[in-house]
Amino acid sequence: MSPEKRAPLDRRRVADAALRLLNEVGLEGLTLRAIANELDVKAPALYWHFKDKQALLDEMASEIHRRMAAGGPLDPADTWRERLLTSSRGLRAALLGYRDGAKVYSGSLFTGAEHAPALEANLRLLAEAGLTLAQAVQAGRTAYAYTIGFVIEEQGVQPLPGERREGYDIEERARRLAEFPLAAEAGRLLFDGYDAQFEEGLAIVVAGIGARYGLR
Repeated sequence: MSPEKRAPLDRRRVADAALRLLNEVGLEGLTLRAIANELDVKAPALYWHFKDKQALLDEMASEIHRRMAAGGPLDPADTWRERLLTSSRGLRAALLGYRDGAKVYSGSLFTGAEHAPALEANLRLLAEAGLTLAQAVQAGRTAYAYTIGFVIEEQGVQPLPGERREGYDIEERARRLAEFPLAAEAGRLLFDGYDAQFEEGLAIVVAGIGARYGLR
């Protein structure tokens, strides 16, 4: 047995194994039994740490966030626009590192308070720009929701970078929709070039926040 499998079982170790397995089987195939097999333990051993699959997903999302936060500190010189752009780009990059990463992250409950310093700093920056707390929360939530939703759709087509789901052949789609030229051509914009798509949508979101709340 490898040293990694002999290590004591804890929540972080289970989440780490689950994230590794996630890239192989996706969210639907990620079962507690499969994770137990990965760790070379009996499935009931996992219930000492997680009462159900959602509790495990919460820990997995928390681990994704920890790894993302470890990538580097926030720049205190950021403007509110720069912070929303940087945070959204960083979240997308983190989620794209895992098959179904956005689905795992969406709606999950963080199991610790490691996210609090960044959240506090972001809200303070928006407040210093002139927003009320409610407006700052709405601005951050809007950028977050855009990012999560975009990546869920992106991973529906490209589960992992360089991998394309069967059925999303743009040329074949254009042939099927030949009677509808605009809809046919839109496929090239909807299902390819995701980096440019994301940046354009994010720019619209941030510009909209600025216009809505009269920010410079």
